[in-house]
Amino acid sequence: MHPCMPYHLPPLNSLRAFEAAARHLSFKKAAQELHVTPAAISHQVKGLEESLGVKLFHRLPRGLRLTDEAQSALPKLREGFDCLAAAIERTRRHGMAGILTVSTPPSFATRWLVPRLQLFAARYPDVDLRISTTMNTIDDRRDDAPAGIGLAGVRDGDADVTIRFGSGRYPGCRVDKVFAVSYIPVCSPRLSAGEPPLRQPEDLRNHTLLHDDTLPDLAERPSWDQWLKAAGVPDVDVSRGPHFNSSVLALEAAVDGLGVALGMRPLVAPDIAAGRLVAPFDISVPSGFAYYLVCAEAVADRPRVAAFRDWLLEEARNDSAPG
Repeated sequence: MHPCMPYHLPPLNSLRAFEAAARHLSFKKAAQELHVTPAAISHQVKGLEESLGVKLFHRLPRGLRLTDEAQSALPKLREGFDCLAAAIERTRRHGMAGILTVSTPPSFATRWLVPRLQLFAARYPDVDLRISTTMNTIDDRRDDAPAGIGLAGVRDGDADVTIRFGSGRYPGCRVDKVFAVSYIPVCSPRLSAGEPPLRQPEDLRNHTLLHDDTLPDLAERPSWDQWLKAAGVPDVDVSRGPHFNSSVLALEAAVDGLGVALGMRPLVAPDIAAGRLVAPFDISVPSGFAYYLVCAEAVADRPRVAAFRDWLLEEARNDSAPG
């Protein structure tokens, strides 16, 4: 056929119905695969037979049998579907290829995102990720007004996607909640199992408290005072112990056995699973903030942005799934 000549093809749905029914030799199984009714498959096949002027199936009491005409046409039809699928995949990958810039809080990147990036790279090798970390991705309490933060306040430079720790109220943006946050005490397994004992919250009186001063004025970040109150432990001097201006440093100090830190439950989970940290008490204090994936509506449906969003939310769901 000349490349400029039009194709006179039957409807694609009827060809798909025929191919699935021929593969299964069953209208019922073809219907299950294509998420339609057996009657719809039968109707599509009948319409195709009328369009082609040939019979494609022998309808038998216990199934189907291909006619000689169908047997002859099926290999080329399958080859055509394979070529069509390959062309679509090439087009999709071309739209996916390119740079995707993601801005994120430092602790989220270090403790949660970076250890998973090899999974994203394996699934989407044509996406060139650029990760930047900045404290500007954390809401300021002063911004937590009923109207929330608009697009100009949410975006960080030229980032396509921002992981934001905040209220979730960002008018003009596509917003997806990644996960909620609560704070629990964590420490080195050596510290937990050593002397003095660390079996009850009251035992914290005899241990060094590690303080994360990353956001000292942020009410949504619970303090040791708040956690001890929730645990019903009075008379602990919370002024003692070293202070850090980075949650990453505070948690590394906990890993090294320097003392007990308050860590975000989702972000310390990998260290707990790896045995680098333990949570001696299952008492947590929730934060008023959560992690959100935020992007401008104008770019939200671009293939690589959508791919990153779907992958990130899938990872977050897998983290929160029981067992």
